Amino acid sequence: MLGDYLATSVSLVEEELGRSLPTEWDIPIKLRESMNYSLSAGGKRLRPVLVLASAEAARGDERDSKAALRVACAVELIHTYSLIHDDLPAMDNDDFRRGKPTNHRVFGEAMAILSGDALLTHAFQLAASARHYGASPVDVLDIVEDLARLSGAAGMVGGQAADMQGEQGITTLAELEYIHEHKTSDLIVFSVRAGARLGGADAETLAKLTTFGRKIGLAFQIQDDILDLIGDEKKLGKKTNSDTVAGKVTYPYLIGMEESRRLMEKLTEEAKQALYEAKLKRPDRLLQLSDYLMNRDR
Repeated sequence: MLGDYLATSVSLVEEELGRSLPTEWDIPIKLRESMNYSLSAGGKRLRPVLVLASAEAARGDERDSKAALRVACAVELIHTYSLIHDDLPAMDNDDFRRGKPTNHRVFGEAMAILSGDALLTHAFQLAASARHYGASPVDVLDIVEDLARLSGAAGMVGGQAADMQGEQGITTLAELEYIHEHKTSDLIVFSVRAGARLGGADAETLAKLTTFGRKIGLAFQIQDDILDLIGDEKKLGKKTNSDTVAGKVTYPYLIGMEESRRLMEKLTEEAKQALYEAKLKRPDRLLQLSDYLMNRDR
């Protein structure tokens, strides 16, 4: 059952995240508290689960992989830092995240910025440490290179910058696609590629998984756009209509709700087709996750 798989995978990730910042490191107390506050706030843990599922799909078995778990936590640290910074007054100016006050509301803007910086930096230490758990140095180097590119100016940060410049009535559909592909899809692309690398995937499989990640990431963000309008605030853990209030352009704003749903379904089917073509040993979990992401309510 996918529900059992998700619960088990999320539990593994949560436990590893709890150990990811060594207690023996001499870190200012408030900085450690701020980092842990956002890191332990919950969430779907989609990206780390995709790392684990992709590693299993490429390997062909479900045995635990400590190397994959370290990389899974690395991408979650990147995602968490991006949320802390997204919520800042200079960006989205949000008061709640995952049902809790945002980091800067609890620890102040300066500490929130530093906390995000620290999580970003620590992510690379976690990814690099996979070599201590059986991953080949070559695979680890490729993973770190992907992480730097897909989370940086040419990836997630570039998408965030374009999002900041976006505005209703001005942003085009092509520009919105750029925002979503980079702000959301790129870390999903990283997740499936990193897991597959650790599972021994070849270059052809990685190329197909890149297509899968881009398609499923864009479908995921379109669903987020839809949920921002019609979702349940209690399930989402934040206010709905926040994008509309902020004047941000979304897929429903540009092409309407029904067309947005049709596009999301089309992208999901295209993602699954790329997955079939990837010739993975056990693609079942990734296929199930594709449908789950399209039908989620938070």
